[in-house]
Amino acid sequence: MFTLVYQHSDFLVINKHHGVSVHKDDNDQPLLAEVAKQTGDEKLYLIHRLDKMTSGLLLLGRNRKAAAELSANFANRDVEKFYVAIGTKKPKKKQGVVVGDMTRSRRSSWKLESSKENPAITQFFSTAAGNGRRLFLCKPHTGKTHQIRVALRSVGSGITGDDIYGCEAADRGYLHAFALSFPYQGEKQQFLCPPEAGVLWQTEEVKRALTEWHSPWELTWPNLSVKK
Repeated sequence: MFTLVYQHSDFLVINKHHGVSVHKDDNDQPLLAEVAKQTGDEKLYLIHRLDKMTSGLLLLGRNRKAAAELSANFANRDVEKFYVAIGTKKPKKKQGVVVGDMTRSRRSSWKLESSKENPAITQFFSTAAGNGRRLFLCKPHTGKTHQIRVALRSVGSGITGDDIYGCEAADRGYLHAFALSFPYQGEKQQFLCPPEAGVLWQTEEVKRALTEWHSPWELTWPNLSVKK
């Protein structure tokens, strides 16, 4: 269900495995209970969420005070999140910013609109991933439901293995929370977690790009044309 990445006296960082839900109302066994069993915590606090298909870095508070401070960082957009994804097709543009309001579509899906009243904002780079696919490095500036999945679909490269927005079946949905940077009590915390589970992450092109992107917070990102 997870791999423990880092233990702080006030928070935990885990690598959530793909196919595992973070929601308590899901029929699967709750993730937080499994983590607490391993770490000995009586109660853990979910600071942010990842979709069930998404693997990667997830931050958990170990007490109420720490959880409030960490949650405030997310609310104030003081957290930098970076995701990697593999798309099925070459995108309309190799890098840039996807901006637009998101509205409900059919069933459990969302769609990107041209309006920008309360937009989802996502910066991205892309490079070849082998066999015609594309590897993306994404930096979301908002926390909308399915934001990256919808953004990549909008540039013409739905995520491989995404059963809602993708167009190619695979052994998993190829979206992974790759890196996380946030302040805590005056110190900057930075974590990197390369994806492992999934055959498409293992191509030479992907491995080379992930090595080059090992410090995503230091990259020169495409210019934001709207306010965060």
